Amino acid sequence: MNRTIPLALMLAIAAPAVASADAIGNRMDRQADRIEHGRETGAITWTEGIKLRAEQKRIARTKASMETKGYLTRSDRAKLAAMQTDASKNIRKESHDSWHRLWGLPRVGK
Repeated sequence: MNRTIPLALMLAIAAPAVASADAIGNRMDRQADRIEHGRETGAITWTEGIKLRAEQKRIARTKASMETKGYLTRSDRAKLAAMQTDASKNIRKESHDSWHRLWGLPRVGK
């Protein structure tokens, strides 16, 4: 009986960390979809897409390096959330600027 209480406590503490890691991954997936949609519609040019994807890769590398200890601290999650917020603003800025692929031209690149 003494062993079940610490185990339950550990699981209760670890569950929010796992859920937040999933939320971070889901947000990264949605941002990647937004970039791809902008590329498909022509709202994001080829070079803008390269920059935005590089930013997403930086966030993924930072997340992977933070997860090496097996969990994300509150400050890690806050830093990743701030990076993702900046990335979201950049996606919006690039997709709403005056640079667009001409409709008659084929889509180039990823």
